[in-house]
Amino acid sequence: MNQNTASSEARSPRRGLRTSLVLIVLGLAGAGTWLAWPQLVGRTDPLAAYQFATVQRGDVEDLVTATGTLQPRDYVDVGAQVSGQLKKIHVEVGSEVKEGELLAEIDPTVYRARVDASRAQLRNLRASLKEREAQLTLAHIQLRRQQALMAEDATTKESLQTAEASAKSAEAQLEALGAQIEQIESTLRADEANLQYARILSPMSGTVVSITARQGQTLNTNQQAPVILRVADLNTMTVQTQVSEADISRLKLGMDAYFTTLGGGGKRWQGRLEKIEPTPTVTNNVVLYNALFDVQNPDGLLMTQMTAQVFFVVAQAKDALLVPMAALAKGAIRPAPAAGGTRTGGGASGSNNGGGEASGASRTGGPRPGTSRAPLSGGTVKVLNAGGVLEERKVRIGVSNRVQAQVLEGLEDGERVVAGLGSSGAESSNRPQMPPRL
Repeated sequence: MNQNTASSEARSPRRGLRTSLVLIVLGLAGAGTWLAWPQLVGRTDPLAAYQFATVQRGDVEDLVTATGTLQPRDYVDVGAQVSGQLKKIHVEVGSEVKEGELLAEIDPTVYRARVDASRAQLRNLRASLKEREAQLTLAHIQLRRQQALMAEDATTKESLQTAEASAKSAEAQLEALGAQIEQIESTLRADEANLQYARILSPMSGTVVSITARQGQTLNTNQQAPVILRVADLNTMTVQTQVSEADISRLKLGMDAYFTTLGGGGKRWQGRLEKIEPTPTVTNNVVLYNALFDVQNPDGLLMTQMTAQVFFVVAQAKDALLVPMAALAKGAIRPAPAAGGTRTGGGASGSNNGGGEASGASRTGGPRPGTSRAPLSGGTVKVLNAGGVLEERKVRIGVSNRVQAQVLEGLEDGERVVAGLGSSGAESSNRPQMPPRL
């Protein structure tokens, strides 16, 4: 028993020494792991977790976009006023014509024959008129003779009455013949007009943009007025756009607008909104309103039925301080209206929120075109200060769209703001967590 006790007492100090050594090794390993963990997981500068954007000057526009088509502002569908065979078409599509220029001819044979017949009948009536005038003159002479004889009591009263009746009858026949002549003259004018209508003249100067009839075709005006061709003035074009019901309330007459065309090389054509038609068109349960404006086309680059990508300028700012919309940490905040209370928007720019619209400010939070009233919206951004530390700062914004916003107060040109998470920040959620300190 004494020997076992002595042996146990000899092993106890060695066991304690080994335990102490194990604890020391584990402590050193834990400290090394803690110090080396940032390098193991690739963690460097904390600012690398963010994407930064530089505040700089530029132009910003709040736009309503729509698709439209081009049509000539002034055009005429030229038709036929008389029936007959289309004998000759003197123009082609694209021909430049002047007002009064001959466009086409209808076979005039029937109408010329009617004119000739009316003229012959008129000549016959005029010859009969001369005969009636001679008979009236004779009747008056006989009446005067009977009156002279009656004064000398050399004739009978019956002969005098017969002479008076003959004179009145000759006057009546002359008046009737004059009325017939007027009627034939009217018929002749109508026949001559129809003969002129067989020659179809241009009612305006312009360009022939379409021809719907063919040479040799028989036209029947008794059923409907047939259209032969269309003449249009291409110097001024009308842009007809279809705007959705969600955006139509943002449009105002007189606001600036511009558009581009396919193959136009990005060239912009400028105009001003002139008309909003109150009656919509419904396509696949989508309500669309027609908005129209004119644009000059002196070089003829714009053609009929071209597709136009139209931009209506709700508000704009030139040479303004700009930040990305992603940099605004909070939605646009509208101040208290005149009646009291505060309204806040739910979007990053505050451009699509309704209600509480102040006088002189558009629904986008920016000024309406032509006004100088400061926009009434704000937000918060994270700014990298001179010491390399991120700080939150409140800013007042003006004109904004879905991409960027105008900064009125709170930032300076060249400052850097957080615009999003960097690649390291996006991947941080997938990395292993820092081990606990041992």
